[in-house]
Amino acid sequence: MDTSKKSELLLRLKSIAGHIKGVEKMVADDAYCIDIISQVQAIQAALNKVNLQILDDHLHSCVITAIRGDEAYERERLLG
Repeated sequence: MDTSKKSELLLRLKSIAGHIKGVEKMVADDAYCIDIISQVQAIQAALNKVNLQILDDHLHSCVITAIRGDEAYERERLLG
C-alpha cells in the first residue's frame, strides 16, 4: 500500500474510532435508541469503505503480483 493510501486509511480509522467514542458517550448518557442505531449504522458504513479500500489495494497489488509471479505458494495463498 502506498504512503498516501495508507495515510488516508489511517485518518479514516482514527475518525471511526472517534465516532465510536461518541456512541459510547451516547449510550452512557442514555441517548434515544434510534439515534444510537443511526450512529452505529454510520460507523458500519465507514468500516465498509475501509474494507473496500483495502480490498481494492489488495486486488491491484498483491493479487496481480501473485498471478504474474513465479511462486506457486503466493497464488495458493490467494485461494485461502
